[in-house]
Order: sequence, then C-alpha cells, then structure tokens
Amino acid sequence: MAGTYKGVIQDRDSKEPIPFAAILIENESKGAIADEEGNFTIVVSETSAHQQTIKVSSIGYDDKVVILNQKNRVLKIELQQEAKQLNEVVITNKKYRNKGNPAVDLIKKVIENKKNNRSEAIDYYQIKKYEKVLFALDDITPEFRSKKIFKQFQFVFENTDTTKLKGKEILPIYLKESSSDIFYRKDPQKMKEVVRGENMVMINKYVDNQGISEFIQYLYEDVDVYQNNITFLTNQFLSPIAPVAPSFYRYYITDTLLVDGEKCVNLFFAARNKEDMLFTGNMYITLDGSYALKKIDFTLDKNVNLNWLRNVHITQEFQKTPDKGCILESYRTDMDFGVAKSMQGIFAQKQVIYGEPDFSVLPDSVFEGLSLVREDSVIEMDSAFWQENRLEPLSKSEAGTYEVMDKVQDVPVFKNSLEIAALLIQGYHDVGKYEIGPVSTFISYNSIEGYRLRFGGRTTPKLNKRFIFDSYLAYGTLDEQFKYSLAGTYSLTNRSIYEFPVKYVKLSYTDDTKTPGQELDYMQVNNVFLSFKRGVDDKIFYNKTVQLEYQNEFENHFSYQLGYTNTLQAPGGNLCFSYSDYASGINDVNQLNISELYLNLRFAPYEKIYQGKQFRTTINSTYPIFQLKYTLGADYLGNDYNYQKLQFVVSKRFYLSVFGYSDVQLEAAKMFGTVPYPLLFMPRANQTFSYQPLNYNLMNFLEFVSDEYSALLIDHCFNGFFLNKVPLVQKLGLREVMSLKLMYGGLSDKNNPSKNDALFKLPTESDGTPTAFIFGTKPYAEGSVGLSNIFKFFRVDFVYRFTYQDNSNVSPMGVRMRMKFDF
Repeated sequence: MAGTYKGVIQDRDSKEPIPFAAILIENESKGAIADEEGNFTIVVSETSAHQQTIKVSSIGYDDKVVILNQKNRVLKIELQQEAKQLNEVVITNKKYRNKGNPAVDLIKKVIENKKNNRSEAIDYYQIKKYEKVLFALDDITPEFRSKKIFKQFQFVFENTDTTKLKGKEILPIYLKESSSDIFYRKDPQKMKEVVRGENMVMINKYVDNQGISEFIQYLYEDVDVYQNNITFLTNQFLSPIAPVAPSFYRYYITDTLLVDGEKCVNLFFAARNKEDMLFTGNMYITLDGSYALKKIDFTLDKNVNLNWLRNVHITQEFQKTPDKGCILESYRTDMDFGVAKSMQGIFAQKQVIYGEPDFSVLPDSVFEGLSLVREDSVIEMDSAFWQENRLEPLSKSEAGTYEVMDKVQDVPVFKNSLEIAALLIQGYHDVGKYEIGPVSTFISYNSIEGYRLRFGGRTTPKLNKRFIFDSYLAYGTLDEQFKYSLAGTYSLTNRSIYEFPVKYVKLSYTDDTKTPGQELDYMQVNNVFLSFKRGVDDKIFYNKTVQLEYQNEFENHFSYQLGYTNTLQAPGGNLCFSYSDYASGINDVNQLNISELYLNLRFAPYEKIYQGKQFRTTINSTYPIFQLKYTLGADYLGNDYNYQKLQFVVSKRFYLSVFGYSDVQLEAAKMFGTVPYPLLFMPRANQTFSYQPLNYNLMNFLEFVSDEYSALLIDHCFNGFFLNKVPLVQKLGLREVMSLKLMYGGLSDKNNPSKNDALFKLPTESDGTPTAFIFGTKPYAEGSVGLSNIFKFFRVDFVYRFTYQDNSNVSPMGVRMRMKFDF
C-alpha cells in the first residue's frame, strides 16, 4: 500500500470541511494534520500486510478507520458528530472560541507551569553539546549535473545525499561542526559554554571564515519555545506558550499517545490569522501533572512574509529531570532557501545533540571569566577527538564535504568566479599580497572637486599578517588638486586586524576633503552612488590630518579607542572663515589648527558581527549598544582653541512580536569651551537620494550648529502586519515602514557669533541669506512612511519635514530609496 494519498475530511451531515483533523497511519508512528479546508496529504510506507489503515479523528467527532486502497489515491472521508457534543461542536467548527475549549484550558496549564519546566529552573547542570550545520544545493537533477558550467566539477556529484530532503537529492557545499561543554548555575544565574573543538569547510582567500561562522550562528539562533517571543531570521515570533498566545493562536487536541514511553497529549496549534508572524505545529504535553513539553514540532505558514525562505521545519525533544525543569535532548532546524519554488535553492540544516546531563553542584570557579570561551587549539583537533566527541556520526556525504570543497577551490573557474563575486560584494580585487579598491570610489562627482578620480588599495595578510598598509591617490578635475592618504596598522596580537577581537595601533596621514555634517554608515565617503545630490552642495573642508590611534577590543565586546589627531583645516567652496562679513568670501583666517585627544568607549553585550573588507557589520539582536566619546582640544596640544566634548549614544532593537520591530537610538552631547562653527556639533545630514536610517534625510549639510543637543531616532518595520491581510497585495510580500527623527539643540551665547565677535560668522549665501542656523524653541523633526521588501531588496520612503521649513534651500518633503538584504 506504499504511496501518496490525498483527500479531504468533512462533516457527514453538513458536508462542511473539518479543519485540523488528525490522520494517524496505523502500525506507523507518523501521520498528518488536515489544513483549514480539511485537505491532507500522507505518504504510506511499504508494508507486507495485505491492508493498511488510517485513523481519522477530530474534537467533537467519532474516530473513523479507513482502509487504504492502492487503486484509489484520492479520499473523501466523512466524520459523524458525537451526539453528546453535537451543539457545541457545530458552534466550534463554525467559529473558534477560547471559552469552554479544552485545548485552550490545556495550553493555559502549560503556560502556568512553564516557569517550573524550563531548564532555568534546574539548580545546576553540566552537559556536552555537539552541533552540526550543513548547507547544500538542493534538487540535484540529471539536467542540473549535465550543465556546461559543471564540466570541471563532475567529481562533486559523487558526494550527493538523498536522505535529508524528502524527494530531492542535495549536494553539500558547507559543513561546520563544534563540540562544547555547557555549565549552568541558577543562583546567581549564569551559563557558560566552553568550545573544545571546531571543524569547518575553509575558503580562506575569498571570505572571512569567522564572519561566516558568526552569520550562521545568527541565521540559526537557538529557538527557545519557553521564551515569550522567539527570535528567528531577523524577526520575532510569538511563542505558542506565551501568556498572550491564546489571543493569537488556535489550539486543537488531536490525540493521546506515547512519546518515548511517556503518555502525552498531542496539541495542534496554528495562527488565528495565517498571515501573522506565528508558528504552526504540534506540541506533545506530558500527562503526569507537570504539563511539560516532551516534544514540539513546528513550521511557518506559507503565507508568512519572509524573504527567500521556502520552507522551515523545527523539531525539539526534551527530557525531564529528577527534580524539576526540563532539558533539551536534541533539536533540528531544516530550512529551504530559494528565490522561487521552481528554481534551484539552498538546503540548510542545523542539528544539536546533547549528552547525558550531570546535575551535580558546580564550584564558582567554573563560572569565572567570559560566558563563551574558545580554547586556543579549538580548530586544531584531530580525528580521534571528533570520533570521541561526535554524539552522532557524520553521514557519508557529510564526511566527504571537507575533501570535496578543498578540491573545488583548486579548479580555476571556481577561483575566477569567487574573485568576481568578491569584487562585486566586497569592492576589492585581490592580486595576492595587495588588493585594489574599493572600486566604488574610483570615480565620483561633486560640485567643488568636479569629477574625482581615485585609485588605491592595501596590503593583505599574505604580505604580513600583522601589518596592513593602506593608501590612495585622488584628483579633482574642477579644483585641480591632488588628494592622498597613507596609513599603516599594526596588530598587537597574533591575529590580523580583521579578526575579532582586535588590538592594534594605527598611524595615518590624509590630505583630502570632507563635507561638513556628512557621516555615512556602511558606505565609503566618495562612493560613486553619492554623486547624485539634491539641493545646494557647495561647502567643503580641505583637511590635512595626522592621526595616531590605539584600539583594544575584548571578547565581551567592550572596546576602547585612544587617539590623537592634528588637522590643518581650510575652507573650500562656499565656506569662509570670516569674523565680520561672511558674504564677502574673504577669509580672515586661512586655516584652523585642530589638535585633539580622544577616548571612545563602546560596549555591545552578546554582539554578533560579520567582518567585511570595508566595514564590520553588527548583526541585529535584542541587546543594546552603548557608546561614549570624550574629546579634548587644548592649546598645549597645538590647538587654536580650548574645549572638551562629551557624546553619548545608546541604540537597541525592540521586537514587538506580531507587530514587527523598532530600531531606536538615543543621543546626547555637550561641549565645554568656546569654539567657532567648524568645531561645533553638526547633525548627520543627508543630501543624497538614498534613505539613511541614522541621518536626517531632509536636512542640508551644515544647516544647524549647536554646542549641545539631544536626539531620538525611531525606525519601525511592521513586517507586513497590515498588508499581509489584503488580498492580492499580500502576494507581493511588501512590508510597511515608518520613522520619526527628532533633534533638539542649543547654542550658548559664548559660542554664538552674533553675540561673540571673536568667532567666525555662520555661513550665508552671497546675498547674506543664512544657510546655517541655530535651533529655536522647537526641535528639528522629520518622519517617513514607506514600503520595504520591494522585489525583496528595495525600500522606498516618503519623507516629510515637520519643522524649520522656512530655512533656505530646503524642501518639506521628498522620496528616498535604499537597497537592503533582509529575511
């Protein structure tokens, strides 16, 4: 009777479909759950018996046993309502209710007892953890193998696997495994993980292996169903056992069965609104009075608005302890990524297996130091170590992945392809001991320099692992001036400066331009895409800067920078250093001497990062990031002025469950001393057409100056909460976004040039019209509404400026676009 059977389950009398009915294949420990329309699909294994049967059950109906017939693979199964629950069941099936629902009563018991059933309820435990992450190309067909592009790679197809993805052959391309020891103490609470060994496919030349490892950890962040909100693929999902879950989920008791010899209730759960960011699946609840989870098996509804993810399946199994609390035995996450269902995709699997727990009391010395410790020899463990510490042996294809991928990297066409990909993504072309780039800065344009031609690059660790030399030469066709930079960075550890945690000293000299008030995130200043600007862009500084900097990072993601800069700053374009008449264009001072000492402190607890060639990217999490910067300018350092600056920033992502998430940043700053406008605080303005989340997108460069300010920036993404409920529009996968940015500043009389003749006048037009302003009694405010996830990559915002609309050369509204990869 082997094969696939499809069918529909309906009420015998009304002929209406019965949603979420349970189908159990008798003599097999598997089955299926019907969907909202009563439809189901089951796959029956080969059996020697003459007849194979299934049992169909649903709350309020009599169970029905159906004999399968190979000649009839499409079934219509009708269930008879139980007479004693006839009225109640009719109401329940037409309109789901929490009141009087035994499934809801059961889940409330689970919620009430979850504090005692979490692993955190255990006083002490020690356990071995084995983790394995696999990435593979899926759907390896004969047509795929025969493509010309794989002519030199036929040997890789000897390592395919047909067991991991049902009905499809996969080709493993990446494997990482790790072995660690976990230590836990309840009071005072602390968990510590000591990584004993790691083994992974290495692609040293083209990518940052440590960065990939961090990204994979982020992609496969541990799912804890006992948390009220579960972080998964940059989003948070409401747990089915959160206190408010019964308001968003529907629950159905489907069966009572044995799981590993323990009697459990199978409770099916699904979203009330299938477009919400919620899970669908089955949980198995123990019937011993503890209401603990023995097992949970869940996925996402196909209508959930997530990019690239075609399917996901998560399974977790728990074991009870002798006292109280449950501990994970194992869990597995399978994900299938792809642009479309019909196209080639990536299959990804993470599997974690735990050893036998030890509940003995642990000494305090075990918990000293960092929460995550990597032993020095972690990547040098031999085969004997892995034979002993793999809690599950590698499959044949998994074991062959290391050798196959080493061979692939020796194929010329693979090398060339990775070089092109690295150039497009990272912006550098590797020529061995030197890399050229970033290519996006080779040509750009601004109204003062004209066409700016630039060429540069830097040495690689192949020349010297600890020393990196970086340089470039640029020329402006309009100002006809050469610009250049020379920088040397020396690592004070045995690692390169691109490997966390870094500790280095850097010395540089730069002769170049800077736009006042322009600060960019994850983008080079002279990027070609920034050549297109709105409004008037006629102010620039010509800076000659010597900088000496010491950077020290710690494994807990606390870091500090200590540095000294000396800058000779001259005005350019429409900038002028004048004490009396700015509009005259005559400089009373040709340049400023700016010499500063600075100390930057940063703390980002539990931060995960990806280290690229140009920037280090923080992977968003629920933890805040704190930054504090102190700057000292003094005449004894060679500065023309005496002052101190203090700046504080804290940023955090807030997840709001089904309502999306908000990125929030608070800032405050204060200056002590008397300085001219080039040394005052200038807000991060943006005159490009690119939407920049941390900049003021309708503010002009050098539009405001202050010696103190406070700011609030909020950027919220609803993750399609509203649009997912609109027919047809839902299929586009759009996500609603909105932002609010407020900044309030002040300028004391001593730093106000209209009240202190010893200071440069603020910039104006040639006719005396002001272009730089002082904040009044109201804050600068702008907001935006827009759509993201357009074609899965683009975000478009309509931005509106609420205040200071009468300032010169400003627009009260505009449209901005941003390109962003997200799940």
